[in-house]
Amino acid sequence: MSQSEEIKSKLDIVEIIREYVPVKAVGVNFQALCPFHNEKTPSFVISPEKQIWHCFGCGRGGDVFSFVMEKEGLGFMEALRLLASKAGVVLKNENPEAYSQRNRLLDILELAGKYYAYILTTPAGQNAKNYLLQRGLTEEIIAAWQLGVSPGPPTGGWGELYKFLKQRPLSGRKYTDEEIFSAGLIIKKERASETAAPGRSDYYDRFRDRIMFPIFDVNNNLIAFTARVSPEKEKTEKLGKYINSPQTAVYDKSRTLFALNKAKNAIREKDLAIVVEGQMDAISCHQHGFENTVASSGTALTVEQVTLLKRFTNNVALLFDMDDAGQLAADRGIKECLAQEVNLKIIVLSVGKDPDECLKNNPEDFKKAVVEAKPMLEYYFTKITAGLNLDEVADRRLAEEKMLAMLAAVNNHIERSYWLTRLNEEIGTNEKELREKLALLTAKKGPRNASAAAAPTEKTAPSAVRRPGREEKLAELLLALLIRFPEFINYGAGNLEPQYLSDPGFVRFYNQLIIYYNKSASLDYADFRLSLATDQAEDTKLLDKLILLGEKDFYSYESGQVKTEIINIISELKKYGKQKKIKKLQKQLQSAEASGRTEELNALMDELNVLTKE
Repeated sequence: MSQSEEIKSKLDIVEIIREYVPVKAVGVNFQALCPFHNEKTPSFVISPEKQIWHCFGCGRGGDVFSFVMEKEGLGFMEALRLLASKAGVVLKNENPEAYSQRNRLLDILELAGKYYAYILTTPAGQNAKNYLLQRGLTEEIIAAWQLGVSPGPPTGGWGELYKFLKQRPLSGRKYTDEEIFSAGLIIKKERASETAAPGRSDYYDRFRDRIMFPIFDVNNNLIAFTARVSPEKEKTEKLGKYINSPQTAVYDKSRTLFALNKAKNAIREKDLAIVVEGQMDAISCHQHGFENTVASSGTALTVEQVTLLKRFTNNVALLFDMDDAGQLAADRGIKECLAQEVNLKIIVLSVGKDPDECLKNNPEDFKKAVVEAKPMLEYYFTKITAGLNLDEVADRRLAEEKMLAMLAAVNNHIERSYWLTRLNEEIGTNEKELREKLALLTAKKGPRNASAAAAPTEKTAPSAVRRPGREEKLAELLLALLIRFPEFINYGAGNLEPQYLSDPGFVRFYNQLIIYYNKSASLDYADFRLSLATDQAEDTKLLDKLILLGEKDFYSYESGQVKTEIINIISELKKYGKQKKIKKLQKQLQSAEASGRTEELNALMDELNVLTKE
């Protein structure tokens, strides 16, 4: 068994796809809205038995590898690595040439994370470890989150990690300076010394004497670090309190949420994502049982991060320090959530408390705050009207202006209608005028969800999708029926010649199906798949598509229904075939008549009369 086959045997394709899109059992298979194109009726079918999938809307299909490669934008080796970790398979004897640059960067970062975590356990990391323990983290949590410390002056030099990576290659692989630099772990500095060779450069560690928080992507790959200044240097350090990895080939801050790799299952189970600002807040939440928590790392949510969260839930609760209504109105992340029709709530803690402090003092207060989180627009309306006298015309206008500005970001028409009615009731204005003002405001700002529309999206219709005609659909249905009910294969062969199928690929497949069945007296999916011509990859793709089509459309058919359906399809296919032949004969007649070929003309006329009667 190959490594890819071993991985597939240990994974359930339904569970892998369920990480990206909700699926529903239908008959022996599962269906979902296709994650690769926009649709309202599910046409995406998954077979848990065959471990394959196919979308009958956009035509994509394949196995678990092709799905992950398509969804994550990965090459085969990268998908192999990702799925191997999920399956618990240790990859061996990898082809160095196929081992992509992305994977080499991930290896470097993984090794750096282990190095930083190790240093935390040594005397050089004792101060950093004491700080983490004083913050209330347990030894188990520190280890589980792979927290560490980067060595630097005075206990170490400026390039301890760099020297380690150069001297201790992983699994025999040697990493170049350029690769370590591309991983964001070192900085290149041009030497100013007069004695230095022209153009010579030096490297030093990006992170020195800092507490290290590794950042993982949703698939549990270590892709970056956030580094906090050591407590003893907090007042003297010239750089910021926190510094982060730069953007790299594997790390894009706008597409990453801290702790999502650990939180995604809990988010799906609880159907809620709690979003806090800092890494320490997120870790503290997990330690106290709120494992559906992620951190935005101190920035507003981006359209890509909101899209990422929507893989697991449509309910998001923000716990940001935004007491001022102006901050709420300006927050880009809030508008992204509203634009993408996320059910957004705001968690309000006791005055002056951050999540970490609240959890230390009274976890029940935090739990209560989560349960009592207010819908965002409700919270915002309360904020903007606090201190206003709605009996005063000027204050009513101010409330109207602020609320309409926020509603302009809302895409859901039901929510907009509710708040327009509510606003009308609260400030005593005309609802029709409110709707007109909102329409003008929305028009000035351009299409709602403009940022989402401008961003790359997975839900784009595939380009140049060819829609099969009626004849091709009939041919597919016939083949799907014969595969689903192989006892009718010989009946089909005895009543329909291959020439009546609409496509050369169908003709080839039909012939192979008949030959295999007559030789084996049965139809075994795996064995038949292996028997298909190895140089015709389209045949195996067609087989997967036809199997899913048969299970989707003919799942509950009985023998009598099957035969009737086959008879009807064969009749129509013959009709199409004879119509084509009539058109061909008509062209030949015109040619024979124009050339005066009387005998040929008479023979063609006789043939045409027979076909026309049929």
